[in-house]
Amino acid sequence: MIDYDGRRFTTGGVPEGEKHPIALYRQSGDLLWGEFSGGHARRGTLTGVCAPDGTLDFAYCMVLDTGAIVSGRCHSTPEVLHDGRILLHETWERYGEHAASGVSLLEELTPAALEAFHQAALAELPQTAEVTS
Repeated sequence: MIDYDGRRFTTGGVPEGEKHPIALYRQSGDLLWGEFSGGHARRGTLTGVCAPDGTLDFAYCMVLDTGAIVSGRCHSTPEVLHDGRILLHETWERYGEHAASGVSLLEELTPAALEAFHQAALAELPQTAEVTS
């Protein structure tokens, strides 16, 4: 079984200038859960299970930047890349008013890529005025 605990993933294909969503996965035995935000997702969570072959089945719920609440389910199949990172091939389905289905890829972030995301986010913070006495 793949241990997903502490791994961070992001989507590809995000247009230049838009924020990438980042997901943090947690795992204990076959139980999987996580949190994500970024892109159009203000906040999201997922809960599910990990099979012995590393495939994931989970439900998710998120609040979009429009205020819409979206829920659905996902089946993810892992591909271990040559450098040891994981690429998740996802088949998902959304329910309710925002019903849709599709496929997507989530790629595990390297520590260097994660640091670049953090630096970009810090650069967007408003500058504070210097205090002089």
